[in-house]
Amino acid sequence: MKHTIDLQKYNLRTDLTIEKIKQSDYKNPKIDISKYKDIVIEKIKLSLEDSKIIEKKPGMYTTITFNDTTDHDNQSNLKKVLKDELSQYLKGISKNDLILIVGLGNILSTADSLGPKVIDNIVVTNHLYELGICDLKYQKVSAIAPSVTGKTGIETFDQIKSIVDTIKPKLVIAIDSLAASSVNRVNKTVQITNTGINPGSGIGNFRKEISMDTINVPVIAIGVPTVVDAATI
Repeated sequence: MKHTIDLQKYNLRTDLTIEKIKQSDYKNPKIDISKYKDIVIEKIKLSLEDSKIIEKKPGMYTTITFNDTTDHDNQSNLKKVLKDELSQYLKGISKNDLILIVGLGNILSTADSLGPKVIDNIVVTNHLYELGICDLKYQKVSAIAPSVTGKTGIETFDQIKSIVDTIKPKLVIAIDSLAASSVNRVNKTVQITNTGINPGSGIGNFRKEISMDTINVPVIAIGVPTVVDAATI
């Protein structure tokens, strides 16, 4: 006999705005949905009023959902979509505008290691620009993986704010692991937003917010769900 559990009473945690919308009383979301191959792109712009309904900050949210990246062609398709969608958030940024990329999370925790692992694969160029030897086809980039407060004894926000105040980037891109309310979204969804991020939110350990409101620099947050609540499983 199939046993069904009603999960509505558990109020499953999620960092994905698209899931929050489906869980809320927000009845008329204006979601722009498009597809590229087997990849689904959902975009929504939350007004201040709408944001109060689903308890997410007002701003732009892009959710990219895919099924498989083990195939080379699927990887290439996803790279194209990510590049195209991220470029929409980078309008107004020139090649010689400094972007600080921040990899949030704990490299020693598999589910929380996305941010630091991304930083290991970033081509940093800021020092080359300062030496005047950088090929101008590359963006001016600095990168940091500040680890977690439990390892450093320093709030992640304080580290980032100090660096931002020192090097004065034009934009911050923060990359972090997220929580989802569906197992099917683990490692198969990417969320991009211009609203900033709360480090540790994926595991319910909310730290100081990193956003335009707190560091006075625009913040784009890119996240991938790597965890779900036990109730979901």
